[in-house]
Amino acid sequence: MSLVYLGCLLLALSCVLAVDRRFRLFVWRAPAHAALVLATGLVFLLAWDAAGIALGIFFRAETAVMTGLVIAPELPVEEPVFLLFLCELTMVLFCGADRVLAARDRGRP
Repeated sequence: MSLVYLGCLLLALSCVLAVDRRFRLFVWRAPAHAALVLATGLVFLLAWDAAGIALGIFFRAETAVMTGLVIAPELPVEEPVFLLFLCELTMVLFCGADRVLAARDRGRP
């Protein structure tokens, strides 16, 4: 059992959250709305994974860097953490790009 992959995911998530906090892009801008968006995205993506697993499209590959623990058949414990990271990263990139483009447009005559 190794915590390397899970640790890397948590480190990456904390870095994205630090950027989010520094620039007040998503979670620190509207926490209640952000929680709703993140929960909705996580539930949707987990349902997508469940459908893929049920259809035999998705499967868990054993690697030396994963814990080996599963939440459900073929669903490793790292998957929800990865999906949460993916949702947070997407929203930080979207909100950051929106802010940059809005600032650029304000500078034009």
